[in-house]
Amino acid sequence: MIVYDPFWKTIKSKNISTYTLIQKHRVSSSTIQRIRENLPLSTVTIDDLCRILDCGVADVLLYKKD
Repeated sequence: MIVYDPFWKTIKSKNISTYTLIQKHRVSSSTIQRIRENLPLSTVTIDDLCRILDCGVADVLLYKKD
């Protein structure tokens, strides 16, 4: 199962709010909601988040065995 726990730590450490991601970087609110609910994201979206946050994939998501 993929979880987005690292995403929340990353935006906190970079002092970026979800509001900023939505308003300034045009991340959709539905993407933020999908992250909150640990729902699947496309690799394009993950790539966009990594670019925006200037981080690696491991800073956005984590694989956990069920």
